[in-house]
Amino acid sequence: MTKRLCLCLLLFCLFTAFSLHAQASLRTSHYEIHFTAGDESAAQSLSRELELRFDAYNRLFRFNPESLDGPLKARIFTRRDAYDAHVTARAGQTKDGAVYLHYNNKENRELVICRGSREESSALPHQAFIQFLRGFISTPPSWMRDGLAIYFSGLRYDPASLSLAYEENLSFLESVKKLGKNAPDIKTLLEADSVPPKKIEDFQSCSWALVSFFLSGYSADYYRTLIECFMILSPSASAAANGRSVLKRMEAWIDFDEFKTNYFSYLDSRRTYNELMEDGRKAYEAKDPMRAELSFLSALDQKPSSYAPYYYLGLIYYEEKNYALADEYYRLSLQRGADEALVCYALGINAAQAGKNTEAIQWLEQAAAADPGRYKNRAEELIQRMRL
Repeated sequence: MTKRLCLCLLLFCLFTAFSLHAQASLRTSHYEIHFTAGDESAAQSLSRELELRFDAYNRLFRFNPESLDGPLKARIFTRRDAYDAHVTARAGQTKDGAVYLHYNNKENRELVICRGSREESSALPHQAFIQFLRGFISTPPSWMRDGLAIYFSGLRYDPASLSLAYEENLSFLESVKKLGKNAPDIKTLLEADSVPPKKIEDFQSCSWALVSFFLSGYSADYYRTLIECFMILSPSASAAANGRSVLKRMEAWIDFDEFKTNYFSYLDSRRTYNELMEDGRKAYEAKDPMRAELSFLSALDQKPSSYAPYYYLGLIYYEEKNYALADEYYRLSLQRGADEALVCYALGINAAQAGKNTEAIQWLEQAAAADPGRYKNRAEELIQRMRL
């Protein structure tokens, strides 16, 4: 009886261990998602996100989904060690967050995601687009693949609202503007698969800039030409052949000298985060709060995680005697890593002007504690005045 019980327990443990590592799959309109048993909730969430992304991509490309050779495959891991082991076994090394693995054999192609990892939010939008594009066009022109992947990396998913929001990825803008007239010629980008570029970093950033220009609305003719180029891509042609077809199509409709002039004019009109911050500081020092506010708000759009625009906006609203808004923006700058002593002192001054002395004293004491050398004497003097 005891032996039977032990055998049953052993079988139960083996069954449980197998079940925990058993693979399951989920089918949606355009995807087949593989996951480990127990991760079904994560797979369901991913399925909603990927379908939204597919629809967003295809609003631009207008590919026929029925031309796909079966569903696009995705594989999800919620454990980093399992993700690393799988990707390393297939690609020779792991990739942070997510990676699309493309092979000649379509059965082996898959988007692999480390769900919940810190890097997923930046890697997944990029890799999911590449999977989408290469699902229809196996070898698209490199500038189109890289440029559009960066462009669509700004498409972020909000699981709370089950929706996508676009925040343009401008991380390459500064490097492109620094290149100036030394940037690769436009035709060099378009012919990159026939004549490989010397610097891959320049190629990727300039590919993004070219795509951004086409899609900016600068000219309806340029936008229409890009859409027409999507239509002539061959699912089976090489990247070089597709690139030549695209260039030939563009040459039929675009004056490249004029295109180059307009392209650089467009880039000059785009402001980097650092340029916007400098514009804002200059306007603030020149006592032009409206222009300063617009610059800092634009900087905030580019880098919502940066504390500096919030702090400067707090200064502007304080000077406009909008103490409630100043308080809000000072606090937001503090949450994003601003100098604690500096912002606490500003919050104390702001609260005092708003007639909130108790709150003001608390902030001033916090500033003095954070940096006694800078703020102890000043804070104590102000606190003494408020207590009289």
